Amino acid sequence: MSSSFLSMLDWRRAEKNFDPTKPTSEEDLNKVLHAIQMAPSSFGIQPYHIYVVSDPETKKKMRAAAWDQAQFEEASHILVFASRTDAIPRIDEYLEVASGGDAEKREKLKGYEDMMKGFLSNFSPEVQRTWADRQTYIALGFAMAAAAELKLDSCPMEGFTPAEFDNILDLPENLKSVVTMSLGHRASEDGRPKVRFPETELFTHV
Repeated sequence: MSSSFLSMLDWRRAEKNFDPTKPTSEEDLNKVLHAIQMAPSSFGIQPYHIYVVSDPETKKKMRAAAWDQAQFEEASHILVFASRTDAIPRIDEYLEVASGGDAEKREKLKGYEDMMKGFLSNFSPEVQRTWADRQTYIALGFAMAAAAELKLDSCPMEGFTPAEFDNILDLPENLKSVVTMSLGHRASEDGRPKVRFPETELFTHV
């Protein structure tokens, strides 16, 4: 039976030790990136950008800015999820794509445009940033799910200095590093047992 996300839930773990001799195939990497591209986001405007890092020198610099965590160098790829601080201009970009550049189609979207811009205009820049960060984490979740289905190991990480990552990757002013995901193959099947709270501690049926 082919693997699926649900069937791989017990197998997947937040991997800390990657085998640097086992690269992620281009085909599998593209499937993970496609999952990110297809992830849902508020209004569909995808207020984030993902940097796909495989360059050894860049990964070495990132490790230094991440408290010397080895997976930044040992993992095949590091995905850096950066949220956007320009949510309202992003709406214009979204509508341009949605209308295919057709002025008439764009005009028909005017009501939707006003609603989206009105919603975000009620927020301070700080709240807009928090909103964008939350959308970014949805994309991260889809990336981890896709990796598990492909039997690729991954690990979400906040343990780094965002400002240093922004500098290493030369991020434009409208992008800020939020979270990273290492991607590759585990070095060993050995690992700590997975510990989860029982269902009775997590769910309440009303």
